Amino acid sequence: MKNFLTIIFRLTASCLVAGLIMGTTFVLTNKAKKANEHAREQKVVFALLGYSGGQEIPESMGMHELYRYVVTDGEGQSIGYLLPVGEHGQDGGFSFVRIGLDGSFLNQTSVPVSEENVRDQGERDKAIQAALGGDKTIRFTDQTIVVTDHGQRTAYLLSGKFPGFKTNIAIILALDPEYSVIGLEVMEHEEDPGLGAEIEQDYFKNQFKYKPFEKIKSIEVAKKPMPDEYFAALEGNVDEAAADDIMQQYRDQDIYALTGATISSVAVSSGVKGMTRKFAYRLDLLDNVLEQQQIAVPF
Repeated sequence: MKNFLTIIFRLTASCLVAGLIMGTTFVLTNKAKKANEHAREQKVVFALLGYSGGQEIPESMGMHELYRYVVTDGEGQSIGYLLPVGEHGQDGGFSFVRIGLDGSFLNQTSVPVSEENVRDQGERDKAIQAALGGDKTIRFTDQTIVVTDHGQRTAYLLSGKFPGFKTNIAIILALDPEYSVIGLEVMEHEEDPGLGAEIEQDYFKNQFKYKPFEKIKSIEVAKKPMPDEYFAALEGNVDEAAADDIMQQYRDQDIYALTGATISSVAVSSGVKGMTRKFAYRLDLLDNVLEQQQIAVPF
């Protein structure tokens, strides 16, 4: 009996030690994974804004994060935005601005949260929930970065996912202040190598560059061969001036489908269209509320 209890004790101790080691390893590797993902996203973001290859980022550039939530209470649902407040160059903290589904202003609540904690969803959610009270529940939906130079908007950065041929495709999309496309980067996908996986190649994703908002709203996919001059410009195989001229010629054209991967081509085109249209609509509503309520923001 004594030997049996000893065996049980040793097995239990071994399991506890193994669990502790595995748990510690997971925490450390998960932190490293998140750090690597953040570093990659930052690199992509700056490249989309034109700062790559060691180009210096101007001190006048600001990046302001807006967090969108769905708020549920006894009266139904509304949309809430956690955003920085205060004039350009001032630190006014963060406010949670609630908007009705019809775009009407509901209320504004100050949220005491630090610059460091606001980027952590758990800490951010906790701070918002505490500020709103227990009669409301919140659900985070997405994040937008508003880029400014000397306080004037220069770009919007959106992250999004949408269904591909196999699983979801994740992208980062950059828009100018008129919602035209600056560029996009494919961050994650599981499309077939040599077919749908070509969505990450320059000759496909660069087709969206310079597309105006009016074209993006109705963008379609053309199943026909891509002109050689356009391919060369998209791949960067001609000088910059010539590439810009060629890109301008095709700015109002639809997207040329990938050979043998029409579904993946349509998925990205529809995803970009949907992300852009929804963002433009929502931001216009938010801007109207900020203007009407005279809520000062640094962007």
